[in-house]
Amino acid sequence: MQIHYNTETGQLLVQLDGEIDHHSSNALRAEVDAAIYAHLPQRLILDFRNVSFMDSSGIGLIMGRYKILQPLGSEIILQNPAPHISRILRLAGMERLAKIRSEVQKEAVK
Repeated sequence: MQIHYNTETGQLLVQLDGEIDHHSSNALRAEVDAAIYAHLPQRLILDFRNVSFMDSSGIGLIMGRYKILQPLGSEIILQNPAPHISRILRLAGMERLAKIRSEVQKEAVK
């Protein structure tokens, strides 16, 4: 996982890797939370481009960060999920908490 903060835009970009499951989610939460509290971003972007598997622990990861960011008025963007992960996100109703976008949509926003 790589974390980048852009001071000009107030965006915190978290590039996730591998599998998000019970075994990896606690460490991910701790690292992302530390970055959120250090920067208080206006926008958290979770990039799923390199995520090969995600179970309900990934949903919990998103929901927990939403609860932290909501009082700050910050938004969450779930970027580049593979089709099978996008399906999990939509079935769990994550589009009510966060924007889900692909690389094509990202380029259109610029």
